[in-house]
Amino acid sequence: MVLTILTSLVNRVGTIIILAFIMSKINLFRKLVTKKNISLSDKFILSILFGIFGIIGTYSGIFVKGALANSRVIGVFVGGLLGGPFVGILSGIIAGFHRWIIDIGGFTATACAISTIIEGTMAGMLSKRFYKTENKWIFSLGMGIIAEIIQMIIILIVAKPFIEAVNLVKIIGMPMIVANSIGIAIFIVITDSIFKDQDRAAAYQAQVALKIANKTLKYFRKGFNSETARETAQIIYDMTDLKAVAFTDRERILAHIGVGEDHHKAGDSIKTIITKEVIKSGRYMVANSKEEIDCNVRTCELKSAIIVPLKENNRVIGTLKLYKTEDNSINQVDLELALGLGLLFSTQIELSKIEYQSELLAKAELKALQAQINPHFLFNAINTIVSFIRTKPDKARELLLHLGSYFRKNLQQNGEEVELTKEIEYIKSYLEIEKARFGDKLNVKFDIPNKITCFLPPLILQPIVENAVKHGIMEKLEGGTIVIKAIDSERETILIVKDDGVGMDEDYIKHIFSRKEGNDSIGLINVNNRLKNKYGEEYGLKIESKPGVGTTVTMRIPKHSKEDELDDKMHNC
Repeated sequence: MVLTILTSLVNRVGTIIILAFIMSKINLFRKLVTKKNISLSDKFILSILFGIFGIIGTYSGIFVKGALANSRVIGVFVGGLLGGPFVGILSGIIAGFHRWIIDIGGFTATACAISTIIEGTMAGMLSKRFYKTENKWIFSLGMGIIAEIIQMIIILIVAKPFIEAVNLVKIIGMPMIVANSIGIAIFIVITDSIFKDQDRAAAYQAQVALKIANKTLKYFRKGFNSETARETAQIIYDMTDLKAVAFTDRERILAHIGVGEDHHKAGDSIKTIITKEVIKSGRYMVANSKEEIDCNVRTCELKSAIIVPLKENNRVIGTLKLYKTEDNSINQVDLELALGLGLLFSTQIELSKIEYQSELLAKAELKALQAQINPHFLFNAINTIVSFIRTKPDKARELLLHLGSYFRKNLQQNGEEVELTKEIEYIKSYLEIEKARFGDKLNVKFDIPNKITCFLPPLILQPIVENAVKHGIMEKLEGGTIVIKAIDSERETILIVKDDGVGMDEDYIKHIFSRKEGNDSIGLINVNNRLKNKYGEEYGLKIESKPGVGTTVTMRIPKHSKEDELDDKMHNC
């Protein structure tokens, strides 16, 4: 008898499991089950669904000695585990009341109604522990066994006469405990697959978010405006199944791609109240219906949306909006994608501001350093020319023309870099003035390839040549020679200024770039700082010198600056 009931119950449990599997494929059921923060209306729907599962379990029961051996507990218990106390209690009431009302005054009607409600309540109270448990099906199996044992105890307590209750429990107790606990575990395995599907979808969306961030970085590096917003919105739209993507600033639509772009136009004022509320509150909001979106165009097909604030220094500067065309279609995966992109874009926008400010600061520093060099050369040149005004006025006039030519070319520079040939012209103008001053004591040789291509910061070589003249050659009684050489390679140009002057000792070279009082190497210090500022720490000046032998100063100019390399990398992403 016990084995026959067990076999029959297993068959009936199988029917409920098949229904559970079918339900797991329905989008509405999947959305309700996977929502982390379900609304009250969602809880009512879940309660009714699992209550109906309990009713089906009742009708599929087996009549035994005036009672029903059934699988009613499966739907109610699973509902409580998944939906929490509210769903567990309400679905228990629905299924329990139904059991009582179809057999009012029956032998076990009251006991079964009470036990159904208690089991639903028990499952609801266990919901939090259930979600924290790694092996959910084992937890469900164990708790299902306990729940069915409780049901048997309630039957023994409530059902009268007691002897008949004992005989009934002896027959149906073991079959119901075994079949229903296994049925609960299998039902949980099926619903757990929904969560695993969601996790896989979330992992895929995370990959999509990273790819989107990678593709959009080069745009938001240029700032947050209508052009960069449109490019970014198009990338998101192309890489997801969203029906529309939009960006706004605090007042206007910057871009809208997809459904609704015929009336949600870039440049128009923000249309939806929910977007204004996100900007005001700084918190994301989800719209689950056309009414919640509240577009003033009746024919608008957008029915669900997630609106995420974009922030800069904790101040909302705009929003990212992801749309769908079905009611209540924003799921947890969409929410995570939107929040992730919102955080990434906010970071990118903020970094673009920092990068822009750093760029302005670097330019200001370069201009300041250059300004320090120009007067330094000017004062030396004027002193030289002054010495010729009375003795050789024609030569002084010639030197003034050289000086004027030099500064005219300098003032005509519009960019941050000049060709090497132009820099050599500056140096020649300078050296004409110095040769006039020192005569045969100063010899200069140029070793510059004719077809060399090199762009470098203006006035970067002249201070080195000036240093060689002033501290190398002129401190040597018989004078000497300066060699200015360029070596072209694939990745960089090597520039060398070599003199056979008095040279420097090792200790002096170690402190040559320090700004200690009495250090008169301001030209070298500024050149070294400019090179490092523009190209990086590894591109500082290299100085080799020996007392009585001379000094060699070497600089390396890369064919591409760091900014160019970064742009190339982003372009290839």
